[in-house]
Amino acid sequence: MFTIFILTHNEERDIAACIESALLSDDVIVVDSCSSDRTRAIATQYPVRFVEHPFASHGQQRTWMLQNLPCRHDWAYILEADERMTPELFAECLAAIAQGDRVGYYVAERVMFMGRWIRRSTQFPRYQLRLLRRDRVWFDDYGHTEREVVDGPTDFLRETYPHYTCSKGLSRWIDKHNRYSTDEAAETLRQLQSGRVDWQALLWGKSEVERRRALKDLSLRLPLRPLARWLYMMFILGGWRDGRAGLAWCTLQAFYEYLIVLKVRELNHPEYLTGVQPEHPRGEAASVDDTVAVATRIGVPPLP
Repeated sequence: MFTIFILTHNEERDIAACIESALLSDDVIVVDSCSSDRTRAIATQYPVRFVEHPFASHGQQRTWMLQNLPCRHDWAYILEADERMTPELFAECLAAIAQGDRVGYYVAERVMFMGRWIRRSTQFPRYQLRLLRRDRVWFDDYGHTEREVVDGPTDFLRETYPHYTCSKGLSRWIDKHNRYSTDEAAETLRQLQSGRVDWQALLWGKSEVERRRALKDLSLRLPLRPLARWLYMMFILGGWRDGRAGLAWCTLQAFYEYLIVLKVRELNHPEYLTGVQPEHPRGEAASVDDTVAVATRIGVPPLP
């Protein structure tokens, strides 16, 4: 058996269905980032443990819960509120744990949007490390999300999980991706300064995870990134075959990419959106250090 962690923040719309799918496990822990809606009231109606912990970042939240919360089992599965556990995936997780020769397993998501599975333009199968041994895996931050650090071999599961990425409405999706784009802009600056494209992983990577991460590093350096992403998703991945939902999905992702591009430009040139050079509090002319100060406030090293 394995423990299921459910990560939440203002999830009153999704939390009941998520918990009900997770109750296949005898140890379900809801880790809540201090929700202000009815998430706690709904979740505590079920036989789960409810723990509040202030949110700092995705990587820190995951590492904290894995290292600090007592669990019944050595293995854990990480579930988010807009995702669901399925009986088929649960059974495969149990079989994988029984083998005992891995410390973690990647699972592919099925993005559900506008009532259908967006199979092509989401790069399916797109894997995330979800099933893991709690003492052998932790997480670092990367952009708006996280990347796993593993101490041992990993593998991939065949079964997938549904991800209702827009279940809380389009306004919530836009608000969330506006926040994400700020973190991604900071990460873009870091990668352009000190990162590189791993061409070997891009062309001959052993797994989808390696190839996808190398492709992202390449995409940060492409001109006309939003347009390039839309064309790639629509015509190379075949998003047009996902119908009207696919067109909407590709357009939203290109919009998200454009927000990142604009925010990167704003960090490098604070006057970019206003046309006015920022001034010091005393009314003095802005110096070249102002851009550094903007980046520093969000932890971004300046470009040379």
